[in-house]
Amino acid sequence: MEAANYGPSWFKYNYRPEWLKDPFVQQMIEDVDHSRYVDGLVIDSPVLGPIPPERLSGGLKTLIMIYERADLVFDATSCGDNCAKWLLEIGTRKDVLVNLNYLMTFEEYEPFQIYIENENKLTENYKDFLFTAAKYL
Repeated sequence: MEAANYGPSWFKYNYRPEWLKDPFVQQMIEDVDHSRYVDGLVIDSPVLGPIPPERLSGGLKTLIMIYERADLVFDATSCGDNCAKWLLEIGTRKDVLVNLNYLMTFEEYEPFQIYIENENKLTENYKDFLFTAAKYL
């Protein structure tokens, strides 16, 4: 999708510090980057020590943008497989549309619901997702 926004860049220039106080965002920070939100603009990384939000991984920044700006389309290709369960969870909370240019591994999270707009089809298992999405990759 040409209209898809690149999450890490959008995050860098558009995130709001109050987003980090959201317990759901904090769960994503802990799970994806194995880091902990401390306060204000401080995140404690076990690898980097205290870091600002701009130093979070690209996948996590994209997840946060998808969650906080559901009105926009983001390219989830910057998200690794460790983001799969969070994309699905965000989708249960908000109606989101993302661009994904690889076959992300959703298999362990079955059953799920992923609507593939290109095909106008709802997929509910990984095999169906694979066969449908593979046509477009």
